[in-house]
Amino acid sequence: MTSSASPTTASSRTCLAIVLAAGEGTRMRSDRPKVLHEVANRSMLGHVLATVKAAGATDIAVVIGPDREDVAEEARKVLSGARIYVQRERLGTGHAVLSAREALEQKPDDVIVAYADTPLVSTETFAKLRAPLANGAGVVGLGFDAKDPTGYGRFLMSGDQLLDIREHKDATEAERAITLCNAGLMAFRGEVGLPVLDKVDNKNAKGEYYLTDIVAIARQLGHPTAVVTVAEEEVHGVNDRAQLAAAERMLQDRLRQQAMLAGVTLVAPETVFFSHDTKLGRDVVVEPHVVFGPGVVVEDRAVIHSFSHLEGARIASGAGIGPFARLRPGASIGSKAKVGNFVEIKNVELGAGAKVGHLTYLGDANVGANVNIGAGTITCNYDGFSKYRTEIGEGAFVGSNSSLVAPVTIGKGAFVGSGSVITESIPDNALGLGRGRQIVKEGWVTAFREKVSANKKK
Repeated sequence: MTSSASPTTASSRTCLAIVLAAGEGTRMRSDRPKVLHEVANRSMLGHVLATVKAAGATDIAVVIGPDREDVAEEARKVLSGARIYVQRERLGTGHAVLSAREALEQKPDDVIVAYADTPLVSTETFAKLRAPLANGAGVVGLGFDAKDPTGYGRFLMSGDQLLDIREHKDATEAERAITLCNAGLMAFRGEVGLPVLDKVDNKNAKGEYYLTDIVAIARQLGHPTAVVTVAEEEVHGVNDRAQLAAAERMLQDRLRQQAMLAGVTLVAPETVFFSHDTKLGRDVVVEPHVVFGPGVVVEDRAVIHSFSHLEGARIASGAGIGPFARLRPGASIGSKAKVGNFVEIKNVELGAGAKVGHLTYLGDANVGANVNIGAGTITCNYDGFSKYRTEIGEGAFVGSNSSLVAPVTIGKGAFVGSGSVITESIPDNALGLGRGRQIVKEGWVTAFREKVSANKKK
């Protein structure tokens, strides 16, 4: 049957999520496991783990391949309570699920099976997949109507009844004409799991234990089955770099749409790239060709101008960033502050109303409110061994082309003369100069030219 049950009916049930992450992904042509490749700055495994958790999973098991501690480490980083199981032999998806037998033996109310290389499945879809279990279904399959069904397992239906799932290699010509295909993800009641899984055999074209066989076995044992359908794009799997790029495109489109519906203006949405964790307030304006790395928060009414790159930064309300600005981790930009073109800021608290107009590097500094930083200013924060901080008091004025050699303090209301190299602290309301005295030699150029001309004639 095709279920239309509300996903909220499953909310009070315990749920085990088994995430299959054992595939090597040789088509990625990479030294990294496939599931650790990133989409919107988060590993595919990370996306799936976060989503099943948000969908109500009370216990999560991750099935990895042998000697894949890097995958286990990523799983624990995303969810410290994730349980790790190893599939020692590659004997199919049914065998992979049974690698988590210990977790299945605890008989949760619901079990969902997800794939770490299918990162776009939403929280709502996982909830819908669970919903029929609360209404009596023993096994639920997730399907989609494929534009090209080649290679996919087919849902064999009788009316709205799911009879079986036939793998492409085992399908007849008539069955291959079916376009309702298996997305791979499944759900089953905990009490059904082991009795059904233990009956799966490997009598098929691949000689593997197919998870999909549990549909027919469940029906033979008298358990109802159900189908939940989803758009093909949402169950897009990743096996190579081209499919990874397609997943990035689809997720970026989703993130852009979410941002605009939440009150953000994207002048040219297709040119803006978000991280999975980007947070934007209301009435934020993002101009074309802006890239958000991980850990960026932009508060209400801020403007991010074109060609800016932000990572690990917080921008307070009404601030302006760019164009051509780079904010690195630890950058905290105060309310109504301005960071202009060709400015790089790293690990800096920039106070409210402060201005850093252009051609400047600020690293490891506290900059007070309403400070003006002139063009070409740099904080010299690194001596080759350690980092040091610069303190600039509120209302200070730093003239253009100045170098502030940390550790150093510029007092409140102090002035730094243009072209200075400041190596000692400047008190409040004082002027600091650190440059050579200008010398003017009248007539020097005329004498120099005559000398050069005479030498050329020799």
